[in-house]
Amino acid sequence: MQELKDKIFQAQSEGDIASLYVLESQAHETFDEDTLMAYYANILDLALERLTNALESLEKLDMNEVQDFATLRALYEYAIEHYSAGSASDASALFEVLGGISNDEPFGEAMKMHRAACDTQIPFDDFIDDYVDMVATQNGGKFYISTFKKEIAQ
Repeated sequence: MQELKDKIFQAQSEGDIASLYVLESQAHETFDEDTLMAYYANILDLALERLTNALESLEKLDMNEVQDFATLRALYEYAIEHYSAGSASDASALFEVLGGISNDEPFGEAMKMHRAACDTQIPFDDFIDDYVDMVATQNGGKFYISTFKKEIAQ
C-alpha cells in the first residue's frame, strides 16, 4: 500500500492527472470509500487548476495531449455528477465551459447536447433513456456521452 501511496503522492505533486487515472483501479482495490473520495477530489482540484490556467492564458485544451485529455475527463465527470444529482444549472455552466475550452469539435458538439438537456430541465435519467445512444457511445470508446438518438428541442 505504501508504494501506491508514494506513486499517488508523486503524481499529485507533479499535477499529473493522467497518472492518477492510471492508478485508479489500484486505488479502488486498496482504499476505503472516504480515501477514494479524497482521491477523486484531488483529481478534480488539479483539473480545476489546469482549467483556470487555460482560461487565464486564453488557451484551448487539446484532446490529443494526455494531461489535457485527463483534465477534460475529470471536469466532464464533475459536470455529470452535478447533472445526475439534479443540479442542472450548475451542470449546464460546466458543459458550456467544457465545450468552449476544448479544441475537439465532436466533444464540443456533445457538450452542446448535454447543455441543452440541462437547460430544458430534462432529468438526467430521461436524458440517458430518451436521447443517448448508449450502445454507440460505449462502442465509440469516448470517455463522454458522444452519440445521441435525437436532438433536444429548445
